[in-house]
Amino acid sequence: MNIFEEASKRLEKALQHIEVSDDVFEKLRHPKASLEVSIPVRMDNGELRTFGGFRVIYDDTRGPAKGGIRYHPSASLDEVKALAFWMTFKCAAANIPFGGAKGGVVVDPKKLSKAELERLSRGYIDAIADFIGPDRDIPAPDVYTNAMIMGWMADQYNIIKRAKVPAVITGKPLELGGSLGREEATGRGAYYIIREMIKNEGKSPSDVKIAVQGFGNAGYNVADLLYNDGFKIVAISDSQGGIYSEDGLVPKDIKRFKNETKKLEAVYCEESVCRIQEHENITNTDLLELDVDVLIPAALENQITSTNASRIKAKTIVEVANGPVTNEADEILKEKGIPVVPDIIANSGGVIVSYFEWVQNRNGYYWTLDKVNAMLEKMITSEYKKIVDIASSKKINLRTAAYVHALSRIAGAIEAKGTRDFFKK
Repeated sequence: MNIFEEASKRLEKALQHIEVSDDVFEKLRHPKASLEVSIPVRMDNGELRTFGGFRVIYDDTRGPAKGGIRYHPSASLDEVKALAFWMTFKCAAANIPFGGAKGGVVVDPKKLSKAELERLSRGYIDAIADFIGPDRDIPAPDVYTNAMIMGWMADQYNIIKRAKVPAVITGKPLELGGSLGREEATGRGAYYIIREMIKNEGKSPSDVKIAVQGFGNAGYNVADLLYNDGFKIVAISDSQGGIYSEDGLVPKDIKRFKNETKKLEAVYCEESVCRIQEHENITNTDLLELDVDVLIPAALENQITSTNASRIKAKTIVEVANGPVTNEADEILKEKGIPVVPDIIANSGGVIVSYFEWVQNRNGYYWTLDKVNAMLEKMITSEYKKIVDIASSKKINLRTAAYVHALSRIAGAIEAKGTRDFFKK
């Protein structure tokens, strides 16, 4: 089964628990628009190379489409379509007035120079400029893209349009119209949900052991925020492997050491000196199967599958990555009594603060960091509580509840334009 078919099955499950018009299912079966482009780039050695790129608008019933752009060697149209589908439901679950979109470029950005990366980023916007816009489709950062890349893309769009259009892209540098709090928003949103979840369980943060798979922007920020709140981070991994310490790890020190050495180690840093702490080297597979209170997959999709789901020992899983748990794994985890806080709410902090950035860009008035964080906490915890209530009342898991919650909003917007029952003779 391909990744889009995997994503679509979640809609089918939700439809079993909510009554909507047949028009809604028909509209959501297919993306509104898909674009595949070629991006010629002059390399530093004079060679001309062509990279494949994609942009998909899945649905824009509730507002302009919204979704990130990822740079990855395995990016594909099918993957981008699935991610755009997820974004449609994520925006609805978070109750922001956007539809869903996604973009991707088939490239290993680690193999490009900074100048080549800039030319590629500007070339991608040249190719999709007529497909995006602040009232149509608003890109943002995703896997292996960042604020600087978004800045290049926004600048290229301004050049093409011969105007300043800051609201066309979010996740930009502050100096180019970005929002305070955007960089850490995905991790911070997940942190607010975990804090709410632990409070409802009556636990103390110091008694909660957490493992984080993925030490990129989202993984690092959620780990650091939880650590600062007193939670015990016992394991962290990146694409090369992981580290484990029963006594706990210090995310900020590990990140500093990794930035300096390109190695993931358990360290204690005092001023400019970092010392290695006692720890165990583990694989990403080992990390996923640790006996912890909260497991946070914050890397790529399809990490917990039918192959390893039976070995998962975590008390709760919080999806900070997109689609890290497959449908087959969901069923196994449900039988084991392991709740999964789904990606469409758990990692929605990024798109929520992207929405704040878009609002600020359009108004020309910028918020304080305290306001951004307070608004994020209010929105994401409110929607999380509603999803928990739906799961409880309908006796379904949190993922299906999240899709039911999102689908009710999307269906309302579709049905407001008239359905078969309205038009039939």
